[in-house]
Amino acid sequence: MLSYIKFADAVSGWFGKMFAWLVILMVAGTSYEVFMRYVLNKPTPWALDVSFIMYGTLFMMGGAYTLSVGGHVRGDFLYRLWQPRTQARVDLVLYILFFFPGVLALVFAGWKYAARSWSYAEVSVNSPAGIPIYQFKTIIAVAGVLLVIQGIAQVMRCLIAIRDNQWMVAEVDVKETEDLLIAQASEAKKDVSK
Repeated sequence: MLSYIKFADAVSGWFGKMFAWLVILMVAGTSYEVFMRYVLNKPTPWALDVSFIMYGTLFMMGGAYTLSVGGHVRGDFLYRLWQPRTQARVDLVLYILFFFPGVLALVFAGWKYAARSWSYAEVSVNSPAGIPIYQFKTIIAVAGVLLVIQGIAQVMRCLIAIRDNQWMVAEVDVKETEDLLIAQASEAKKDVSK
């Protein structure tokens, strides 16, 4: 189980980090559009569609990574008070009843939409540029498959937590800026007090 969990976390992390670079492309595209529209008075016909496609791709492809590091929103006003074993039992039931049926529906529906879109080289109807969107619809199915892979790892984490009454956390690969600033401030405070 541990090797599969590490494999799933690595795959989710790789895809999440790879597609995170879309943020830079989105900023560049939006900046270009703003310059063209407000400085040169020549707006582009493609900027809105491309930004939607990139943002949607970023959102979809980051889902498995976010799941692997426990970053999804959770209403845990009661959950956080429970023992890890109880949390894991509840999570396991929720994965089986809701997560997997929903994600499998996403995979199958996404595959159907993508296949239909590829069959006639679908383009966006929202802009005069006719931006191709069949590759974007493929992302729906791919993101669903990544969520299935990561979901299996999360179920294994639940089984380990039920057995050991302790959660196996993902390896920390990035740190939040505010956490780094708090650590720096507490170090500075310790140095001043010495």
